[in-house]
Amino acid sequence: MASATDSSVVRGDTSTYETVAALTVGLAAVLFFLGLAATVELVSITGTLAGLPTLTTLGLLLVLMGVAVAGFGLASYRGIFPTDPRASAGLVAAGLFAGLWGLIGLLVFAETLGLGPIGGVVGGLGLGAAAFFATALPREDIGSTLPAGALAAFFGLVLLLGIVGPEWSWSPANFPDAQAVTFFARTVAPFAVMASSLVVGWAAAKAYGGFGARGRHLGAYLLVYLNVVAIIAILVALVAFVVFKGFNPVTEGIEVGLGVGPTTTIGLFGLGFDVAWPVYWPFLMNGASLFTDITGVFPAIVGTAWLVIGAVVLAVPLGVGAAIFLTEYAEQGRFTNVVEVATNALWSTPSIVFGLFGAAFLVPRFTPQPQKSLLSGMITLGFMLLPLVVITAREAMIAVPDEYRDASAALGVSKWQTIRSVVIPAAMPGVVTGVILGVGRIAGETAPLLLTMGGGSFVAAGQRAKVLDSFQLSWSPPFVTNPELTQATTALPYQLYQVVLTGTGETAGVNDVTAFGWGTALVLLGVVLAFYAVGIATRQYFRSKLQYE
Repeated sequence: MASATDSSVVRGDTSTYETVAALTVGLAAVLFFLGLAATVELVSITGTLAGLPTLTTLGLLLVLMGVAVAGFGLASYRGIFPTDPRASAGLVAAGLFAGLWGLIGLLVFAETLGLGPIGGVVGGLGLGAAAFFATALPREDIGSTLPAGALAAFFGLVLLLGIVGPEWSWSPANFPDAQAVTFFARTVAPFAVMASSLVVGWAAAKAYGGFGARGRHLGAYLLVYLNVVAIIAILVALVAFVVFKGFNPVTEGIEVGLGVGPTTTIGLFGLGFDVAWPVYWPFLMNGASLFTDITGVFPAIVGTAWLVIGAVVLAVPLGVGAAIFLTEYAEQGRFTNVVEVATNALWSTPSIVFGLFGAAFLVPRFTPQPQKSLLSGMITLGFMLLPLVVITAREAMIAVPDEYRDASAALGVSKWQTIRSVVIPAAMPGVVTGVILGVGRIAGETAPLLLTMGGGSFVAAGQRAKVLDSFQLSWSPPFVTNPELTQATTALPYQLYQVVLTGTGETAGVNDVTAFGWGTALVLLGVVLAFYAVGIATRQYFRSKLQYE
């Protein structure tokens, strides 16, 4: 009976311990996102939060969490709750706390106490060493929680006592120009809150898991999840910000109804029919003209689309063909290793280098006089896309099980038929994924276009790149020509650069250059997402075919 009673009490105590630890983990996550929101000014540090000044509320929460986390460690050490700590928190945690407390000591001793650089270095090294040994030498429950709790409590007191207030700023005196670098509360306070919440959340997650292997896993999961969610939140906020700034200029003047849009001539059986679009979207359908009320980006959209199409047409066949040779025919050895290193290096090469290559090698070769052209831009972006296509296509083909090849060979199928009918279809989703990633990069590139393709900043709708209408056949080489490919044109990234950085636009009838720039950015984002959508749909199509077969 006594044994059953003790077991019940232990289970009840353990449940309470885990509940408090879980609440602390949740509070740390909330505090982390409050700090993130304060960084992008969704939460004002000069306003109020929960009825108190924002910094006071954040400081109070940090102090409470610091005390709670330290309490978890002490309770575990005293055996009040059953845990399974290891002998040490580990050198990684010790190095982390040593770096954080060393930086704090450097700033406090050098700036707050006025001891100068030497005093700051000595104080930082001393405090960092103390934090290192306080983490590495004690048992895991003490080494993980006390330094973390002290860190949160320190930053909490700094905010709670008003040492760093809403109007606080600091210009380090040791910089050559004291005013060149200034830290403000709107930056320092949210960063301190996020860093502290990550540390105490990690320690609370370890306490929730009872320390040991399970606690370390939970602590690592918490850090990974918070950072992943933060990255996604930042991306969503970035897209939302562009939509917010560009929505009004993009949607200005939209009309829907019969005959309100521009007229398009359609030829059928030798007869021409004029068809008026049922929608008029000025920003997307207009170009630059003194006769339109709203200047649009239609020529830039067309130029961007042709750039991506040309780059894909060049890079995908070459890249997939190279991947087939390297994977299925070439002997795996020094040659393939060199090619792998080279393709990885090319994919990491800055875009401006590709632009310089295009300007020096391609631009002088397509016209009698060196002239920027759409073809030069296509080929340059195609070379940028090619390494990623090779890398992803090769990895996708390597991932195809050898059993597929062996089964095909056992049926007497030739090697090329096996590659064509088995390997390529199985690897196609991976190849399409690589193309999607590459298109997302090249569609927004600006530097190569400045050097190889860029024409006027604002182009009339009738002067767009009419590639399909400009093909000419002849009996002499090269038999097929297209003068439109050798003409300079515009594209969305190039036009955005011209509008935002050079301030052009007044001569094209743009009343608000800034609004026009945000509208162009929103359209560019939409075009890139549209290419992504096409790529994702294509990938799903090939995946469904594999599943069906």
